[in-house]
Amino acid sequence: MYSASATKTLQEQTNKLLQQIKQDPPVSSVINELRNVLRFHEYRYYVLNDPLISDFEYDTLYKSLEQLETADPALITPDSPTQRVAKGLGTDFQKVTHLVPMLSLENSYNAEDLIDWDRKAKELTGKEEVEYCAEPKFDGAGISLIYENDLLVRGATRGDGTEGEDITTNIKQIRSIPLSAAFSEYGIQQIEIRGEVLMTKKNFKAYNDKLAEENLPPLANPRNAASGSLRIKDAKEVAKRNLEAFLYHVGYVMKSEVRSTKYEVPHTHADALSMLWNLGFRSPENEKKIIKGIEGVIAFCKEYEAMRDTLPYEIDGMVIKVNDLELQEKMGMTSHHPRWAIAYKFKARQATSKLRAVEYQVGRTGAVTPVAKIDPVPIGGVTVASISLHNADFIAEKDLRLGDSVLVERAGDVIPYIVKSFPELRNGTEEIIVFPTHCPVCRHVLVKPEGEAVWRCNNINCEAQVVERIIHFNSKDAMDIRGMGEANVRKFYELGFLKDIPSLYQLPFEKIKEMEGFGAKSIDNLKAAIENSKSQPLYRLIYALGIRFVGEATAKTLANAVSYLPDLQQKSLEELQQLEDVGPKVATAIYDFFQNKENIELLQQLEALGVVLKNEHKEIHSSGNLNGLTFLFTGTLPTLKRSDAEQMVEANGGSILSGVSAKLNYLVVGADAGSKLEKAKKLNTVKIITEEEFLNMLKN
Repeated sequence: MYSASATKTLQEQTNKLLQQIKQDPPVSSVINELRNVLRFHEYRYYVLNDPLISDFEYDTLYKSLEQLETADPALITPDSPTQRVAKGLGTDFQKVTHLVPMLSLENSYNAEDLIDWDRKAKELTGKEEVEYCAEPKFDGAGISLIYENDLLVRGATRGDGTEGEDITTNIKQIRSIPLSAAFSEYGIQQIEIRGEVLMTKKNFKAYNDKLAEENLPPLANPRNAASGSLRIKDAKEVAKRNLEAFLYHVGYVMKSEVRSTKYEVPHTHADALSMLWNLGFRSPENEKKIIKGIEGVIAFCKEYEAMRDTLPYEIDGMVIKVNDLELQEKMGMTSHHPRWAIAYKFKARQATSKLRAVEYQVGRTGAVTPVAKIDPVPIGGVTVASISLHNADFIAEKDLRLGDSVLVERAGDVIPYIVKSFPELRNGTEEIIVFPTHCPVCRHVLVKPEGEAVWRCNNINCEAQVVERIIHFNSKDAMDIRGMGEANVRKFYELGFLKDIPSLYQLPFEKIKEMEGFGAKSIDNLKAAIENSKSQPLYRLIYALGIRFVGEATAKTLANAVSYLPDLQQKSLEELQQLEDVGPKVATAIYDFFQNKENIELLQQLEALGVVLKNEHKEIHSSGNLNGLTFLFTGTLPTLKRSDAEQMVEANGGSILSGVSAKLNYLVVGADAGSKLEKAKKLNTVKIITEEEFLNMLKN
């Protein structure tokens, strides 16, 4: 219907109109042009299913036309797009344990996912039709509040779901959160409620405008602004940010001994929201909808998705919960998510931009990653200018060229991603992207291992790799050298204080203390952290070395296999593959590392500087009650945290596996065990035991 030249002309008109609309309200002289480009983009969207602009950009043009026609109805024509109903258009905060784990939600992205979840809900509840409560999925920072005897006693971040950080002082700065609430009228002595802290779009803009006046960098988006605000040490600064909170779930209730109360404890989720609203909380009382059957839920989700941009706050989907609390209890939960709730995620935000350049980054393992540099474009409250292109195959698959118009989205409203290019808009000035043959940092020839999509620099002395390896070596799960973060590593490297991993233990503190930002206390703390790292458990050192495919679990396996780290040099490929969870690919990476002369010299240098290479726990482990046995934990244990149980296994000579396999001896099962239990049953070689049986094994 539209030729190549017409397509190009109409796209140019589109870009021109969008730019004009950004600057000034639309004027009647462009009304015909607006209609023409809207018709063109409707054709691209509905007929070809190949849009050239994002939904947001289309809506911008559509609303402009609608505004002009509303102002002067005489301008409306029968064929105007507005006359057709379109379809489809923190640090010092103390750790605290939640009374009940704050689990994640299972995600769905389309109606089919919801229909499948509804089927499972019917099976678990035994109901032919289930009543649901649907509400917005607020895009902020999760919190937990505890009230005792009507008083707010604690506010905490979500953290890892089991433990969060105590932010009570900052929570009290949020005026929509009552400092006291009459839960006693419902016969409740203690209650833990969950919610989301938000910064509204209006307050976010006002705060960024204020920062601009003070020549300070703006905050990235409302979600990050809310999350970051909760961990600010200065409570007065938190108060300045005008945060708000929606409370949407009752996680735990302890009833009082009073038998007669004014109201009953809620029996449905909707009643719980009403209770919170009546007690002065900002709950989604006015946003929720009680719906019988999944078809009504699907329609409600689509209705909200269409109006998301008109809301005063950011939402990224809807949450659907089984309304009856007894049915929720009956359905239960997995170790990851409740079975009685699901999140419906909205379509990712999209926008169009221009691909201007490609830069290449080198990681600590030598992997070379292309990064697209595009004209900065706002998507979902964040300005996107850089996007990972992953590898050369991705560039070829997407047919990307320098100068291309590209469609960009934020996957999950977080990670930027190039959906596609628009070859039909090319004018001949675009350039083919040629992947480099040599490392962009050290100029060493790049290689592409067989079976991999990534090109690598194998020069172990490549400057980019050296810096990334030092950063990894210092990290929390490795040697945990606090005070030596990424910024300091890069700064010390540029100044020549760091040149490799051993130089961490030879820092010129006399020079460092002369630098701005390094007082006597910070110097002493850094010295202590470096000294303490020398005696970290052997598995941490192995993980810190950055051997390909070797994570924490495999590092522990390797540490338990030797009494002295350099002894791994004597292990053959066959011997390495006999270790738990070590397959051919991992064994080859380990073997190659310890056969490399430079790596052995690195270990010798570290040992000479005082780093412990011996497994000081080896003798204890080998004489433990669980010596030589392998374990895996699944579900929620009655009394033990999973991390504590795993430490008990390792302290008694056993090993933890990362998954169910023929090498697994014992699967310890807690409440709501998931797929690991089913897989273990099928193997027949795995012994399935309870926490009590596990503890008896430790004793005996």
